[in-house]
Amino acid sequence: MIREAIARAMDGGTLSEVESRAVMEEIMEGRATDAQIAAFLVALRMRGETVEELIGAAKVMREKVTEVPVGVDAVDTCGTGGDGAGTFNISTVAAFVVAGAGV
Repeated sequence: MIREAIARAMDGGTLSEVESRAVMEEIMEGRATDAQIAAFLVALRMRGETVEELIGAAKVMREKVTEVPVGVDAVDTCGTGGDGAGTFNISTVAAFVVAGAGV
């Protein structure tokens, strides 16, 4: 499926949610090569991802996620910065403020 998806995306075509799921399953199950994954992602980025494609991929990733038990209440701000837009990474500062407040 990934080969067909690459060709279709390069030609400007889109994938249905079901087709996107099939591609992401190939990727997540190790049945796609690094080169195929790179080609697929670049083709999507060049054309622009559709909502259907994102939903299909996200559903597969959520189904295959490995839960990590933490044993305590935790908050993950996921602030990595690097968006290239020159924005301020407020989530890291928010984590310091919340920690300072004793949360």
